[in-house]
Amino acid sequence: MSSDVLVSRPHRDSRAAAHGVPGRSAAEPPGDAQPSSGSATAGFRSAKYTPGEWFSNYHTILQQAGSDRLQARSVQRESRALKQDAEAAALSRQAAGTRLLGERLQEIHGWSSELQRHVERLQADTEALQALRGRLDRALDATETPYAIATDNLSCRARRLGPDLVRDSVEEELLKEVDLIRSVQALLRRTTAQVTSQIKMNREAKQMLEMDWSDKQEAYGFDDRSGRHSNTSPDTKLHPSSAKLQEHVCNPSSWTQFTQDNLSKAMQEEQATYSLRLLVERLLQDTTEDLRAQCCSVDRAFSQRCVELCEAKTQLENKHAQILEQIGAQEKNMVLLQQAIDSKEAPLRVAQSRLYLRSLRPNMELCRDEPQLSLEGEVKQIDTSLASLQQQLSEARSSLSHLEESRMALEKDINCKTHSLFIEREKCIPHRQRYPTVSVLSGY
Repeated sequence: MSSDVLVSRPHRDSRAAAHGVPGRSAAEPPGDAQPSSGSATAGFRSAKYTPGEWFSNYHTILQQAGSDRLQARSVQRESRALKQDAEAAALSRQAAGTRLLGERLQEIHGWSSELQRHVERLQADTEALQALRGRLDRALDATETPYAIATDNLSCRARRLGPDLVRDSVEEELLKEVDLIRSVQALLRRTTAQVTSQIKMNREAKQMLEMDWSDKQEAYGFDDRSGRHSNTSPDTKLHPSSAKLQEHVCNPSSWTQFTQDNLSKAMQEEQATYSLRLLVERLLQDTTEDLRAQCCSVDRAFSQRCVELCEAKTQLENKHAQILEQIGAQEKNMVLLQQAIDSKEAPLRVAQSRLYLRSLRPNMELCRDEPQLSLEGEVKQIDTSLASLQQQLSEARSSLSHLEESRMALEKDINCKTHSLFIEREKCIPHRQRYPTVSVLSGY
């Protein structure tokens, strides 16, 4: 073995070095070491600490312990303060969150109430429009009766006879009525389509409001549950990922703007519905008044035409009676003329016989004496009278023929007037009694 003595490395306290307490870094020189007692250590270098090191070591431990104690008390004070601050901040933030949740609940409730109010308005407007659409449909159906009446009147009047087949004021008014009914029907169809379109837009706006209202009700339920949570609530748990900001989350201004846009759209549709309802009410009133006014015009024209036909028929019948009377008188006149002509035959035979016999006188007895001249004048006079009577008889026959033609023309025209009156009074006017009333034309 080597004769060198192995000396152990002295212990060094790192905390003492950090506080500036000197430590023992090497063994004391052999010359300074205290001799140990006993013969067992004779001739070896001593590995023991000196008293100074001993004092320094435990003083260092005392100082370190005191320093650690002070630091621990400082940490404890800071921990208590931090705990109090953290607890106060948590309570404050929790109270602020609860308060904000309450305010949010009030805000959601306010918007939900507004949405519900407009939903109810849109529902009422839609029901009112549906009722108006029903009235428009019934009014459109009601116009079929006037149209059928007017066209039937025109068809019936087309069967008038002869000169009575005239485009009179009644036909003009009937044609106006047909055109008016067609225009009213086209207008009612367009208005019905407009009402149907408005009902569709109201339902779309109502659906948007209901979806927004439903979302707000669901959010209200979540926020209400959130506001009821407390530190002692048993149904709370940790959700670490819930504190992360989601990309699709909107901001309060866009949230408010979304609801305001929905309400603005709803109010626009409400205003459009109100204007359309006024328009439809006015339209039904105007079309009803126009149809009834035209109906009255047609009825007046029918009445006037019937008066004219009656007057014409009365005049024709009076003239027919006069013509018949004149025909009878003319026939009697012709009989008298024929009798007059027949009555001239005997005097003519007598005069001609006398002239014939006197023409047989012989020689100088055949003389144009006074009797001869008288007889010749008599025959001439009778011939002239017969010619006049024949001419008068011919004129009487011609007059009778004209009277017969007038009689037939009068009878034919009377028949036409009778037929026209039958059409007007029995076919057209009674049919017009089925004309719809104002309430029916208004869609009620």
